[in-house]
Amino acid sequence: MIRANAAAVDVDGPQFAWREQGEGPLVMLLHGLGGSRLSWEPQLAALSGGHRVVAWDLPGYGASAPLPPPATFAALAQAAADLVAELGDTSAHVVGISMGGMIAQYLAAWHPQRVDSLTLLSTSPAFGLDGTAPDDWRAARLAPLDAGMEPSEFAHRVLRSIAGPHIADDALAQQRAAMSRISAAALRTSIDCLVTHDSRSLLPAVTAPTLCLVGELDEETPPSYSRQLVDLLPNGALRVIAGAGHLLNAEAPDTVNELIAAHIAAVEAS
Repeated sequence: MIRANAAAVDVDGPQFAWREQGEGPLVMLLHGLGGSRLSWEPQLAALSGGHRVVAWDLPGYGASAPLPPPATFAALAQAAADLVAELGDTSAHVVGISMGGMIAQYLAAWHPQRVDSLTLLSTSPAFGLDGTAPDDWRAARLAPLDAGMEPSEFAHRVLRSIAGPHIADDALAQQRAAMSRISAAALRTSIDCLVTHDSRSLLPAVTAPTLCLVGELDEETPPSYSRQLVDLLPNGALRVIAGAGHLLNAEAPDTVNELIAAHIAAVEAS
């Protein structure tokens, strides 16, 4: 059993905003395209026994200030590195899901001194590995924004479509609350950035011990994507979680928490 430490607090600074819990070595949680710091509620308390766990709002999301346009993965990786420094640490155990997992890859490649370990959930080494055309994907996801809708208005539909069939109602509601904190402008900026993702040339130089977790039923970033990640990473390992879809941390929180905690403990022990 993983025991929580203290209560969670929210910090809304002039540049970065985050929710944190616990004390000790830093664990930094990077949410996905349709998330915010609330996406990590299943992990925040569970991982905080003996660690300071911080879940950020991506720049431009929630209460975090936006980056100067256009957003790039280089700028987002730099922002994540800057947050580590702002938190008063030199490095962190970095956990990222979906787009957050993409940012984590660039962070580990370009700022290796900031990364003690990596855990990558429901992510990929490049956009379009299934042949999806960037313009088509972008147009489909921008359509509700172009129609004048805010993310809160279509959050349930989108999240229900990418989750596995066994997600609990309260877990889906929590992820909907997380997505409802995103503005239309911020989501549009991230969609434009996401289609540029391709870290394959960088991953062979990433030395941080890396655990890749993916849901068996994930159709957004299927297990084959995580296998490609592991093949490219010098110190990568893969676990496929039965019955789960793309919202892995919310669909199988107990399993995910145990695996992340064990990975961090193994890295710290070594």
